[in-house]
Amino acid sequence: MKEYERKGLLERVNREAATVGANIPEEIEIQGEAIELQSFVFEIKRRDTVPPGERDRVERAKRNLRRERLERLEPIEENEVSYDRGEELAASIIGIDRALDALEGLDAPDPETEAKRQEAADQKRWMSFLKKALGRDDAGGAGGRTRF
Repeated sequence: MKEYERKGLLERVNREAATVGANIPEEIEIQGEAIELQSFVFEIKRRDTVPPGERDRVERAKRNLRRERLERLEPIEENEVSYDRGEELAASIIGIDRALDALEGLDAPDPETEAKRQEAADQKRWMSFLKKALGRDDAGGAGGRTRF
């Protein structure tokens, strides 16, 4: 493969938006074992959160995918493959990246839920501050209700 072709492939797999529109491979071979990657990712993603019993399985899958990504990237970096094989490897790397992106975003709450949680925590801190400032903390301050 020519140097400019190799650089083009490397730029493609390392581009931040490379996974936009990319599909997760239906099946991928990792360390000699065929994995139904697409169904695994969809099965995990269809839940709101990863159940505690599945966390180890998901973390192991992410580690294996990262390792496989590096193993597929190395022949391109070292210019050890033909351009056609490099294209195949690049496409599979982008599919792995797409699966990793999907798995990485599982535990992150959606922005709306996170905003509500932050607002509730802020309100709780504010009420605690006001109670202390007014001398009405729960530890034995003046009883009764405070009107604001």
